Amino acid sequence: MQEIKDRAASLAGLALERDAIYLYDRLAAIEKDPQRRAAFESIAASERRHAAIWEAKLTSLGEQVPPAARPSWRVRQIALLARLFGTRAVSDAVKALEGFEESVYGAHSDVPEVHEIANDEAKHAEIWKGLDQTARGKGASAHRAAVVETQAREPWHRAGGGGTLRAAIFGVSDGLVSNAALVLGIAGATSGGDGSFVVLAGVAGLLAGAFSMAAGEYVSMRSQTEVLERQIELERAELEAMPEEEEKEIAAIYRGRGFAEAEAAAIAKQLMADPKIALETLVREELGLDPEELGSPWGASIGSFVSFAVGAFVPLLPFILLAGGTALAVSIGLTSLALFAVGASVSLLTGRSALYSGARQLLIGIAAAGITYLIGSLIGVNV
Repeated sequence: MQEIKDRAASLAGLALERDAIYLYDRLAAIEKDPQRRAAFESIAASERRHAAIWEAKLTSLGEQVPPAARPSWRVRQIALLARLFGTRAVSDAVKALEGFEESVYGAHSDVPEVHEIANDEAKHAEIWKGLDQTARGKGASAHRAAVVETQAREPWHRAGGGGTLRAAIFGVSDGLVSNAALVLGIAGATSGGDGSFVVLAGVAGLLAGAFSMAAGEYVSMRSQTEVLERQIELERAELEAMPEEEEKEIAAIYRGRGFAEAEAAAIAKQLMADPKIALETLVREELGLDPEELGSPWGASIGSFVSFAVGAFVPLLPFILLAGGTALAVSIGLTSLALFAVGASVSLLTGRSALYSGARQLLIGIAAAGITYLIGSLIGVNV
């Protein structure tokens, strides 16, 4: 029984590592920044060592090492997005993939080889966190580098709430579902789709939804930014008025991380030598904020407008180009494909099966559009 489990773990581990090699080789080839490229090359080399461990394990079990298969769909899509939008845009997706690897290895935690590889994967997490910190604060002083190094000791949070890829996917999803429901509802009310009414309603829905999303995102981001800026200003005032107390707070933070009292005091004194670094440390640790990631209200607003409009345009396009029942049939087919594709794209962030995520999104869209089409048909008959 154990031998069967070891064989399954080895095959699963080898497939994961080959996917990782493919991905990090592509990221290294795409990346222009020498530091990030070197980091990706280092991780790729580590993944090759892991693959060799699994190959040796399979050989020791009397198994033939399988030839390299085509990389998984998820890995190929991440590589494609990185080529189109850059490696920073896929940071959340790569971290989600690393999380998926951890879950697979966790299922085989009693296999000895897993422990060594898991330790290396934890180092990869630290590398990614360091890259993210460097991207936010390029050109920082040696003091900041010390803070980044220390922050790498903290648990790694893969979710990354504000990624552009995440926002774009969900913006397209909102536009697609809402305008598909509207367009098909009007098509049902006009007995299969009077082109002029459907197009008018679809364009109105696209613009209304996109402007609503943009306005809501702007107000939300602006309000959030103002609140965060106020909190940072209060912390800055405290730092200027009570520097000794704030230095003690920083020292306490590092004592809580396991540093000896003398070491924590020395780190606090060093950080206090630069007021900007001291403020940044206090804001991060006490408030849980990143002062360099408050976000751009206008950027968020424009991004929401564009992503919603792209999704909302899909079910509308056939009615612009075609007529009658043909337009309705093509719209349903095109929308269904788009719904599945958007759902599958979500799996890049969640680590779930692309088939499951795509089917779930498709069913949600079908339910929304089907109900509005039925209601539209009833209203049209009564009118």
